[in-house]
Amino acid sequence: MKYIVIKELQAFLGNVSGYIIMGVFIVLNSLFMWIVPGENNVLDAGYASLSTMFFLAPWMFLFLIPAIAMRLIAEERKNGTLELLLMRPFSVWQLVISKYLAAIILIMLSMAPTLIYAITVGMLSQNSFDLDWGGVWGSYIGLFMLASAYASLGLFASTLTDNQVVALLIAIVLCFVAFIGPDALHSLFPTASQSNIINLGINEHYLSLSRGVVDTRDVVYFICFNLIALFSAKTIIENKKNSYATMAKPTTKKPTAYIYTIVLIVLQACCLV
Repeated sequence: MKYIVIKELQAFLGNVSGYIIMGVFIVLNSLFMWIVPGENNVLDAGYASLSTMFFLAPWMFLFLIPAIAMRLIAEERKNGTLELLLMRPFSVWQLVISKYLAAIILIMLSMAPTLIYAITVGMLSQNSFDLDWGGVWGSYIGLFMLASAYASLGLFASTLTDNQVVALLIAIVLCFVAFIGPDALHSLFPTASQSNIINLGINEHYLSLSRGVVDTRDVVYFICFNLIALFSAKTIIENKKNSYATMAKPTTKKPTAYIYTIVLIVLQACCLV
């Protein structure tokens, strides 16, 4: 697993496009927070807050994270190296987790410079560092959870094709639907079901964490969401492995189905509570 994680990090950070992808996120945030005039500008708003960044970040991540994740499996398939990876002495699940961890590390590297914003805004406040730090750290936790969900969807999209651009587009659509889809559709359903439908979306749980209170229901939601996407990616890769005429293990399909069912039940329970 360590080998795959390091390999992915070196491939991404060893290419100038990787730095461009991460740099765009920082530059856009900086422009809206400090340069572009308006209510989103910290200096124009007149009060110390990072609300602009935490409002814009999920929308920027819609493009940033799929761009990070698009190559994870698609490039292996295109180069014909996926078959070689599947012949190594580790499981498909270990391969999926390793690719996912590499994406998470890259996302954390992208988020790290934003801590400078928190320090700067704190220094600009009337009383030094007079910020709602509970809300700030809650927002960071929520943003990380949201990013992890996007990464799992991006990895899943990358297993569907050997074309990185197609994987990017699929991931963007999936992330958009997961983030804002239930909010856009809830008005089509009876009033009694509206809250449950909204709770199916990432946005509602992200906003809940952003208030500074870490609710276990939100954490469990994101864990289940990630597991569903990662198990889906695992299933597709296993099918690909079987198509390579390697040692197929049909008995693994039944436990996987059970795991899917359990995770879906827990996710639904989190949405109903």
